Amino acid sequence: MQEKILQAKILLDALPYIKHFRKKTIVIKYGGAAQINPELKEKFAQDIILLYLVGMKPVIVHGGGKKINSLLDKLEVKSEFIDGLRVTSDEVMEVVEMVLSGSINKEITTLLNHHGGKAIGITGKDANFLRAKPVDGGKYGRVGKITEIDKKVIINIIKEGFIPVIAPIAAGDDINHPGYNINADLAASKIAASLKAEKVVFLTDTRGVLDKEGNLISKLDRKKIDTLKADGTISGGMIPKVDACLEAVEGGVQRAHIVDGRIEHSILLELFTKDGIGTVIDK
Repeated sequence: MQEKILQAKILLDALPYIKHFRKKTIVIKYGGAAQINPELKEKFAQDIILLYLVGMKPVIVHGGGKKINSLLDKLEVKSEFIDGLRVTSDEVMEVVEMVLSGSINKEITTLLNHHGGKAIGITGKDANFLRAKPVDGGKYGRVGKITEIDKKVIINIIKEGFIPVIAPIAAGDDINHPGYNINADLAASKIAASLKAEKVVFLTDTRGVLDKEGNLISKLDRKKIDTLKADGTISGGMIPKVDACLEAVEGGVQRAHIVDGRIEHSILLELFTKDGIGTVIDK
């Protein structure tokens, strides 16, 4: 009986958050171990369906770097990284689109549909809802920077009761253009800002932003982030993630979260508990 009472208490503790976030848009960047580990995939899908069933509006933006690397190796297509960005030739772009829109996107939508949701997978090429231009004048090939988002496409999908699952590939201006490879973190940030989402949550393979002793920093703003960048506390791959968070909150998103996707039900723990489990970034 005590265990059942505890379960009821957990539900009641979550109730204020469920009421607050009802009908609010939550953008989730899905990547890392949560996208690879079979058990974590199931937990992720369960989390999203719970958000969906209690009246929230989840929007999924996903990456797929590990699967892209694997297929490129199998096809013996050479690919290199400069400044942390994958140089994307037309040949590499073909593989990127094949993996993101043809494999991973459909896997996610199938998983969500299996668990009781109604998910639709799209890329930025669909209805040209994402447009881009080359980063640094084409230094990285078909790597793009988003210039325009037609948010009505996503809004209409949500209005019809579907969960949008977005592969970060943007359309070019030419009818024969192969498209642009967009960093998934930056795509999630831009999409969240365009929708004026309540939150954007980045699932990663780290506990969040850590201090020099390896302790979790639970809250950050631009001033603190600039200080931590300057002293080297925030470095490497964490820099683009916090930059994406800042871009989102400065673009109209209420809060951005960096959360450990290796923890089961990490989305629920972050959104529906008082202290959460990751790093929260706001203005």
